[in-house]
Amino acid sequence: MLLAEKKPHFVFIHGVGGGSWCWYKIKCLMHNSGYTVTCLDLKGAGINPSDPNEILSFDDYNKPLFDFLSSLPDHEQVVLVGHSAGGLSVTDASHRFPKKISLAVYIAATMLKHGFLTQQDVKDGVPDVSEHGDVYDYEFRLGPDQPPTSVIMKNELQRKIIYNRSPLEDFTLATMLLRPGPVYALQSAKFKEENEGVEKVPHVYIKTMYDQLMKPEQQDIMIAKWPPVNVYVIESDHSPNFSNPFVLCGLLVNAYASISHTRTC
Repeated sequence: MLLAEKKPHFVFIHGVGGGSWCWYKIKCLMHNSGYTVTCLDLKGAGINPSDPNEILSFDDYNKPLFDFLSSLPDHEQVVLVGHSAGGLSVTDASHRFPKKISLAVYIAATMLKHGFLTQQDVKDGVPDVSEHGDVYDYEFRLGPDQPPTSVIMKNELQRKIIYNRSPLEDFTLATMLLRPGPVYALQSAKFKEENEGVEKVPHVYIKTMYDQLMKPEQQDIMIAKWPPVNVYVIESDHSPNFSNPFVLCGLLVNAYASISHTRTC
């Protein structure tokens, strides 16, 4: 009798201002299907008590993720899933912990192999929402003449840009739980070129068709510059975890199955 293959452990990373709560639908669906699911709050996010204005390095922001991966047994691997700016955390972890990650998944995410090393990287990876005018509220905890320490999208624009196809109840939940994100720390997301552990981790991209934040053409640019092993397309806004959770779960499972099959062939 053949033993059933052990189902993978999925670990989910939120975007700027989000938290583990963003994945509540996905966690329920995948848990009910027998998968192990971990949803993390990065530092200053979700219920993590840290002040995002006091998080001034990307390493500090990612500490909960690094601590989690460090705690895994040597033989254990996870599927690491990042949404939006959470893609930067996934890439950083892939550089540092390639043996702990069986697959990296980017969902409408910033996917830059080396982070923000150049101005072109910033252009490619930071959403351009200039057509909406003044979109963000900033805090300048280091002083008015210094870069901002945290950022959050203005309340009146969140529905239009981030949750334009999401159910009203999920949008309402988000407006109650979103926190300012540590933008100062995120701008320091740079990964050394000589560290190529990231190439040992297969990665896939899930492209969001009706995204008003990370627009499809911007996603295409990042996909072309660092080609994934597979690209999937989902009919959703920037938040498929809310607007199309059943299809998203199916894509995540299929993405892992395709990688697993390739490795065993």
